[in-house]
Amino acid sequence: MSNDDGTVEITHKTIGPSRPSRIRVASRIKVRDLRNAIAEKGRFPVANLRMILRGKALQDEEDGEDVYVTLKDEDSLTVAVIPKRPVGVETYDDDDDDEELKFQLPASASRWKRKLYYFLRNKLKLPDIILMGVFSLSLKMWAIITLWFILAPIAHSWDLGPIFLLGTGFSIILLNLGKRQPGDVSAYSIFNEDFRELPGTYNAERIDRDIRAGHI
Repeated sequence: MSNDDGTVEITHKTIGPSRPSRIRVASRIKVRDLRNAIAEKGRFPVANLRMILRGKALQDEEDGEDVYVTLKDEDSLTVAVIPKRPVGVETYDDDDDDEELKFQLPASASRWKRKLYYFLRNKLKLPDIILMGVFSLSLKMWAIITLWFILAPIAHSWDLGPIFLLGTGFSIILLNLGKRQPGDVSAYSIFNEDFRELPGTYNAERIDRDIRAGHI
């Protein structure tokens, strides 16, 4: 029966030989919280729990927002627990491989990132490879890319297109050179102190030494 505190009592039936159980929850509740409550009572793994209410599978999120569900007394919820893969058993399921290749935002992603992600994936139907490229770049990098596209037509109008492209190439090279830590040695001896070479370097000087020593 419904209480004055806004809770209702519902029945959940787990697929299989188990008997139906009853649980009292809020009449309006997040799907995520409902899943956790049922998993805690039935001692089910939350990640493997699927719920069906009134013929519809319940999802925790939709377009980056938590989904709420309104429950009534005597509502019946069907619960399915996906079995875990046996330890040491390898499966070759194409669906599992496709799922692993899909791009997913980390749980720590901000709300605006999640909303943008769901808009690009669900509304614009962008492939995962493009989504991966979009969300792997930092805001600083996106600002640089935007500035490049703003300056490109200006350089073209001043007949500086080739110089602009060359400058872009050199900038990319210089920005990706990185910094050597103390003690690191470059593969090119000209950049090392006293022109020190890497161990095992085989060059003309090494060949000359081997010939003079009779090793060749």
